[in-house]
Amino acid sequence: MKRKLALAVAPFLALGMLVGCGSKEASNDTTSNAASTENTSGETTSGEEIAETLVFAQGAEPRGLDPAYVDDGESSKVIVNVYEGLLAYAEDSTEVEPCLAESWEISEDGLTYTFKLRQGVKFHDGTDFNAEAVKINIDRQLPPQATEDMPYASFVFADVKEVNVVDEFTVEIILTKKNTAFLANLAMSLAAPMVSPAALEANNGNLNQNPVGTGPYKFVEWNPSEDIILTRNDEYWDEAAKTKNIVFKFIPDNSARIVALKSGEVDMIDGIDSTGVDQIIADGNQIHNVPGMNLNYLAYNVTREYFDDIAIRTSLSKAVNVPELAEGLYGEYAEVATTILPSFMPGFSEEVKQVAYDPEAAKAELAAAGFAGPIKMIVYNNPRVYNTRNKALAEAVQGYWNQVGVEVTIEDYDWTTYKDKVVAGDYDVCFYGWVGDNGDPDNFLNLLCDQNPSMNVARFNDETYNAMIAEGTSTEKGPERNAIYAKAEQYIADQALWLPISHASNLSAYVPSVQNYSYHPTGNIFFKNIYKTK
Repeated sequence: MKRKLALAVAPFLALGMLVGCGSKEASNDTTSNAASTENTSGETTSGEEIAETLVFAQGAEPRGLDPAYVDDGESSKVIVNVYEGLLAYAEDSTEVEPCLAESWEISEDGLTYTFKLRQGVKFHDGTDFNAEAVKINIDRQLPPQATEDMPYASFVFADVKEVNVVDEFTVEIILTKKNTAFLANLAMSLAAPMVSPAALEANNGNLNQNPVGTGPYKFVEWNPSEDIILTRNDEYWDEAAKTKNIVFKFIPDNSARIVALKSGEVDMIDGIDSTGVDQIIADGNQIHNVPGMNLNYLAYNVTREYFDDIAIRTSLSKAVNVPELAEGLYGEYAEVATTILPSFMPGFSEEVKQVAYDPEAAKAELAAAGFAGPIKMIVYNNPRVYNTRNKALAEAVQGYWNQVGVEVTIEDYDWTTYKDKVVAGDYDVCFYGWVGDNGDPDNFLNLLCDQNPSMNVARFNDETYNAMIAEGTSTEKGPERNAIYAKAEQYIADQALWLPISHASNLSAYVPSVQNYSYHPTGNIFFKNIYKTK
């Protein structure tokens, strides 16, 4: 599997076309593709007639549509089509490209970033995009304006000291310390996208239900438990989107999504269970399978009695045969996680060693410690990109722990309720995951520094580890920085805070009439250049 992943890492090199902000120059590189030459009649120059609507089915409903207030992939998939940031990622990689900022300069000390903004851009409500809009967007996520329910603010803007308007289309961002991940952070789909200042004022500072961005699609309506509808932004500053309407449909059950694809009710689906691949192919539909920049893991809540003891956590981890577990649940569609980082990311090291499987030692150690549970385990019942076998995973771990004499109770919840349960902290063990936002190791490893309980579900707070991550973000990219992250990974493995399980392939599917289909390494789908022929 590692060889397969290594061959697929090529997309993580610089590519020309942008995912969120397609420049005119970039689109000229793809004129051989019929989709890049659509005319106003809804046809391509090759004579293909384009359907007005694309329907995409996902396994859970978004938690909201304001990028400052959400942290889930379902929200992100809609957000990236409505909003844009100062920077964007290339089509199939996390290579940073210009977007709402046309260019930038970094001071010699690495603390001051000066961005020249794109002129003539308007938000969907007609508000002008300018330097003042950038300042408003960032300032609302900095103290004292930032609130506890802004989960990504500390990820993206923690090192921002101040934002200054230099002139109408020049903005200066000053950091408190050097952060070599900062540019990558500004292309992320959460916290970083720009929202309309006028809309913020009209909606009491929260656009979760009324999103207004600058992107290629505008929000139309949200029908709870059913769908979200977007329509093309015909005043978009760049080349218009190919398809007029995008519908995000919510179908929690994996098999039901496959049936919907077969029947033509939907055009695309994700969150596919590996057991459904053969059926999708037999139905004549297409599978899209690319390496996933993600992690599926079990986390111990270190604020709970017994689980604040590294010896108990280590013994419990010894009881779980991770390779057997991952292979049994996910087969060839996931790689066993030997570290937090996927094997193709900078900072990954084969030298990192997790707690080794040793059930006899686990049983003896737990008995000696007088620990037999019960363990309160919580799990989500909606499929996630990193884990489509959610309940099965929880039951498998329960089985391993039963075998060493430990009682486990499982509580499962829909994704929105699950997130609330995680924040409340009433669990001993939970299952969680992460889809990389920017291709930088800091984006994964910083989770255990963040004190937002929806991010750091182990509730870990350790000065030694925090210092390691701070050193990593202050070090130029290269071997020295990678070594710092490898050391941090081993430190976390020795603490037995998480039990890394797998890195899932990004599995999605679509009907053959869908053209230009692409599923980004960040787990998002940018619909601007996707279309369906009639």
